[in-house]
Amino acid sequence: MKIIRLIGGNLQSNGYIIYDKTTKECFIIDPGYNPDSFLKKVEELKLKIQGILLTHHHYDHIGGVKKIQDNTGCLVYMHRGDLDLYKNGVDCVLEDGDKIMLGSEEISVINTPGHTKGSVCYFSDKSKLAFTGDTIFNVDLGRTDLIDGDENEMRHSILDIINNWSNEIMIYPGHGDSCNMKFIRKYNKEFLDILNNI
Repeated sequence: MKIIRLIGGNLQSNGYIIYDKTTKECFIIDPGYNPDSFLKKVEELKLKIQGILLTHHHYDHIGGVKKIQDNTGCLVYMHRGDLDLYKNGVDCVLEDGDKIMLGSEEISVINTPGHTKGSVCYFSDKSKLAFTGDTIFNVDLGRTDLIDGDENEMRHSILDIINNWSNEIMIYPGHGDSCNMKFIRKYNKEFLDILNNI
């Protein structure tokens, strides 16, 4: 899997283009801003958009969806838990455990509620990585004080799911830089506080 990060907006939101070098198939993840930048990069690399994968419904991660969809006709994927708060159409309603194929690579949908009810991570065992949206960042966690956030759900997502990832797993978050789980276990204080039951 090849990964391109595009950063936009006053919240410096990360959007990603992931693609298979052989088939040229690609998905766009969380195009919050500057949809033209995503479309230009896809055109430059002669990629074939398979769909838009959304990690959650917040505007800084979905703002560019409509223009990309209008220009390409591609499908939009989102977890069922966020549908009520997402005002645009969703073509593929995701459930925890669903699989999405990028070329021959399998991407697993993991529901990690806490930041929103339907927050998901897109996880590839083959590439040893996860796109985590606003669930976990390199040095902290996503907010749980917004309309459908839940501190207890975030705690469970960290303890029951993310803490099971091995140190080599790279995370590609919705804001900030990517890092591996080894870094998180050393420097992410909010993650460590949950593990230590603080």
